[in-house]
Formats: sequence, structure tokens, C-alpha cells
Amino acid sequence: MNFFDKLKSKKLQISKTEDFGYDVRQKWEAAFASHLSPKEKREIFLHDKGGASGFLWHLFSYEKRKCAKEEQAELAFDKQYKDTCLIFFQHSDEVWKVKDSSDLRAADLLMTDGEYADLYIVDRDFNWTFVVTHEQGWIGPFFCRKGE
Repeated sequence: MNFFDKLKSKKLQISKTEDFGYDVRQKWEAAFASHLSPKEKREIFLHDKGGASGFLWHLFSYEKRKCAKEEQAELAFDKQYKDTCLIFFQHSDEVWKVKDSSDLRAADLLMTDGEYADLYIVDRDFNWTFVVTHEQGWIGPFFCRKGE
């Protein structure tokens, strides 16, 4: 069972769209990394450059923004009120919209792989984010509220 079908099997109202990943990643960066200068973003490899693969989650692993990490991040996500959420990925232009996502838990999002290995979830207003990295067990996951 693929990851999308796994989430659908939880009786979540989930839909998939193509070609919006870039736009959502840009909006995420504006919401959570706007305090960094272009130079600071380069220093933490926020973007792909010259063969070095950039990751938005470097914002947290380089400690450029306060966040909960690892088990604390999972607990914070599980406790967070969730209505409509967006799930998007570092290396895919798919965006998944999950309506009434109150039953969505961190455990549902862990252990993804391939193009879905670096996963970001946000509420529709980009007030908080939960991030699962391909470095599971070593780096992440992370949870951040925009105002903190």
C-alpha cells in the first residue's frame, strides 16, 4: 500500500493535486524562514545549489528557528488542533489536502520513503508546521508554531 492510500485507509478526507509543490514550499519559507537573509539561507543549504541538496527543514536542524524536536515534536503535533491541513514534500510537486484532520497523528506520517521521505504538514494558514525528514532516528521530526 502506498503512502497516500495508507492515509486514505484511515478514513481521512484526503485529495491530491499536482504542480503546486513549488508554490507551497515558497509559502512555507515565507512563513517560517523570512527572518533569514539570503546569505543565511545559503549557509544552511535551505535550497539546492551546485549538487548540494537543500532542505527547508535545515531551518530547524541548524537551529535557526525555535522548535520542538523528536518525541516532543511528535507530541506537540498530536496535541495540536488540526482542521484542514496541507501535506507537501521536498522532492515532489504533489500537495495533499486533508480535511478534518483531527485524527491525523505523527505516527501516521513517520517512515515514509522515496519522494515522500521529506514531508511537511501545515495548517491552511501556515501557523504551524510538522516536518518529517529522511534522517529519521537521527534528525527530526520537528514541530514549530509561527509565533514562537
